[in-house]
Amino acid sequence: MTTRSLAILQSNYLPWKGYFDIIHDVDLFIFYDDLQYTKNDWRNRNRIKTCNGAEWITIPAGEDSNRLVCEVAIANRLWQTKHWKSIQQNYGRCPHFSRYAPFFQEFYLGREWQGLSQINQYLIREIAREFLGIKTEFRDSREYASGGQKLERLLGLVSMAGADRYVSGPAAKDYIDPQRFSDLGVELVWKDYSGYPEYPQRYPPFEHRVSILDLLFNVGPEAPWYIWGWRSEPRAPAAPPSAAAGGNPG
Repeated sequence: MTTRSLAILQSNYLPWKGYFDIIHDVDLFIFYDDLQYTKNDWRNRNRIKTCNGAEWITIPAGEDSNRLVCEVAIANRLWQTKHWKSIQQNYGRCPHFSRYAPFFQEFYLGREWQGLSQINQYLIREIAREFLGIKTEFRDSREYASGGQKLERLLGLVSMAGADRYVSGPAAKDYIDPQRFSDLGVELVWKDYSGYPEYPQRYPPFEHRVSILDLLFNVGPEAPWYIWGWRSEPRAPAAPPSAAAGGNPG
């Protein structure tokens, strides 16, 4: 009997490598964007490395907290130009910037985005499929008629998705009852984010919890090894010779 594995997470803006690690772990990944939007969270912002350390790039999403993530509208395009300039300035001299620049330039300058969930889901799907080679199926929680609150609704999604293995981030330990998954006949697996190898990163000291952009621009096609490949293939791929650990992009 084939095991069907599942993960369910809210979409994040240009999430860190651990987010893509979970996606790679499962057969089906469900975006959970019909939940309460939380301000000053990963939903509309992330961090990039700069000469001044890790700094936030944030999509202006307004002050209204009484919205679901999928209801958050983006009022103007000014942030798109600002984010692209910041990415260019801080990563323009990275070894693999030119490999991915056309995609991100088109994303920021060639389109007008109106919803936060639309932005996040598009970026996550494209980065996962096109740049990391992930084959996982993507769905949206709004495609399922699951009722109830918090854990009850989550269990409903797991059941309707036909999963028998559920992979969860450790933060969910605050509200997940493992016995409920066991009663449902679903194996619950807690994701372990420890042990990620460092890679040639500009502006030391090294920081793991930054946007996936940092990994892509610095190591390019070797990115999957630094996310999950190292667990089965201990030997690191050759580091790009021009990937300096420090320096100033000018």
